[in-house]
Formats: sequence, structure tokens, C-alpha cells
Amino acid sequence: MSEQSSENSLEKDVIDELGDDRLHELAGLLGTDPSGAQDVVGSTVSALSGGLRERADEGPEGAREVRDAIAEAEAPPLQGVATLGGLASGGLLAGLLAKMSRPVANAVAKKTGLPAANVARGIEMLIPVVLAVMSKRAARKR
Repeated sequence: MSEQSSENSLEKDVIDELGDDRLHELAGLLGTDPSGAQDVVGSTVSALSGGLRERADEGPEGAREVRDAIAEAEAPPLQGVATLGGLASGGLLAGLLAKMSRPVANAVAKKTGLPAANVARGIEMLIPVVLAVMSKRAARKR
């Protein structure tokens, strides 16, 4: 599957995971309509995917960070007391996406013309959805 096709599929999965109610909630948070919110989802998914690729291309440390984060997201969920640390930290991939959120918000705001602060709040709402979609995809691979 090509990178573009993979991003489009990820975008569709994120929009499906959001559902109509949360897409409308996102639109309200962004100060736009549902179509504008879908544009933000697409731009965000593309920017986050690109950011992960760029980080992986930065050298051995970046590649290891991305590889470890994705491997953790693909691992079967822990059970019982072992899950407490994961909940507190949000996991490696969540941390990596959170680090990328400010530059992504600025890029998406520039592309869409929406206020950067609104886009940043929207991305905060989208990161858990993106993580859920990636976890579901990983579970299907297992």
C-alpha cells in the first residue's frame, strides 16, 4: 500500500472512530463546520504521519524511538496492575505524538486558516483517537 493510500485509509479510520457526534464537537472546538473539521483531521493525520517518518529518518536514535513507540502500540494490552504505568504515561507513541502536536498545529492552522490555538485544542482531542485507531489496526494484524 502506498504512503498516500495508507494516510487516506488512516484518515478515514480516524473519522469513522470519531463518529458524527465527536466530529461535530471537533468542528465546534475548531470554530468551523463538519467539513472543515474533516479537513483538519486529514491535514493532522498527514502531518503526524509525516512527522513520524521524519523523526525515523533523523538517524538511529529517531528511528529507534519511532520503532519502539510503534512496537509498544502493537503489543497486546497489559492486564491488571501492570496497566497502571501505561495509563499514567500514555505510552511512547502518545508521548511522541504529543511532542509533535505544536508544530503540527501550526502547520495545520496555516494550511486551513483556522486559529492555531483552536487547532491545537482539536489535535489534543484527535491524538487519543489516532492512538485508538492505530491500536485497533495493530490488533487486527496479530
